[in-house]
Amino acid sequence: MRKLIISAVVGGLIIFGSIFFAGLIAGSKKNRRPKPQKVVKTVFVDTVENATIPIIIPANGNLKAKRRVELFSEVQGVFRSGSKLFRTGQEYNTGQTLIRIDASEYYASVQSAKSNLYNLLTSIMPDVRLDYPEIYPKWQEYLNGFDLNATTPKLPEMTSEKEKFFISGRGVISNYYNVKNLEQRLSKYNISAPFKGVLTDALVTEGTLIRVGQKLGEYINIGVYELEVSVSKTYGDFLKVGKKVALSNLSKTQSYIGEVTRVNGSVDQNSQTITVFIEVAGDNLKEGQYLEANLEAKEEENAIEIDRSLLLENNQIFVVRDSVLDLIDVRPVYFTDKKVVLKDVPNSEVIVTKALTGAYAGMLVKVFDEDKSKKTKS
Repeated sequence: MRKLIISAVVGGLIIFGSIFFAGLIAGSKKNRRPKPQKVVKTVFVDTVENATIPIIIPANGNLKAKRRVELFSEVQGVFRSGSKLFRTGQEYNTGQTLIRIDASEYYASVQSAKSNLYNLLTSIMPDVRLDYPEIYPKWQEYLNGFDLNATTPKLPEMTSEKEKFFISGRGVISNYYNVKNLEQRLSKYNISAPFKGVLTDALVTEGTLIRVGQKLGEYINIGVYELEVSVSKTYGDFLKVGKKVALSNLSKTQSYIGEVTRVNGSVDQNSQTITVFIEVAGDNLKEGQYLEANLEAKEEENAIEIDRSLLLENNQIFVVRDSVLDLIDVRPVYFTDKKVVLKDVPNSEVIVTKALTGAYAGMLVKVFDEDKSKKTKS
């Protein structure tokens, strides 16, 4: 009996000790998973001030010379060398000879016709002196000023019917216009530069036999060019002749100021665009150079401009009200590749200016304090 009591006491002590030590071990175990703290994201904001936003239409194209001449031959002959070689890139001044075709044979026929006219006038002078002494002095003066090596001068003005009948009956008028026709064709053997420019295409060389109607090359005026661009017909009514246009090259290292000189009156049926021609001048410009243009089509009043990434579906943007995100409806009126112009945004509204990942209406946020950030850095 005594042994039974002792065994029960010892067993109870063991059980009690086990429970006690188990509680100590359980109490000593640390919690390795702390409770997650609520993170408040920082947002960048700006206060809305509606203003007049210019609608800038981006466009691009290649430059073309405003004045261009395609050179064709109206006569036949051998191409003779001149003061400058007829080569691509060669510059010429106004009036300088571009092409000189051998005209020695044709020149002889012109001189022969002029000589026949001179002989004809000489043969009728005795009759003029006897029958029409009142007109003799002016015809004698014309004959004295007749130079076979110069351009045939204009015939004296005929004041009476008798004079016209007499001169015409002797074949003077028909011979005169025959000579003038030959002289006109003789002038086509030399092609002169109509303006200062450069030869952009040369299809013949010295010594080539040139035929009638053959294309010889292309000649352009340097310094003044046109940029042909296409813009949406939506803004066609706002593009007026005389508007200034900002231009730049592809690398944005050079900028120019152009002017709208022509606007096509018809709309391209396929692309629904209107062609606009912009004139631009510059010594370092070249034909075919690629330029980008920014055309100011119109001005949108009471509007703001933001990044396109801030505009959500259903035409909504995020605003901050009492440190909580909210959504408002807006009306976009113009899109570019990076920006969007919005209307119906109330003044003094605080809008989010940088996209926030995972944002939603009712989200608690903290507004970025720029002044505080600068003080911390300093």
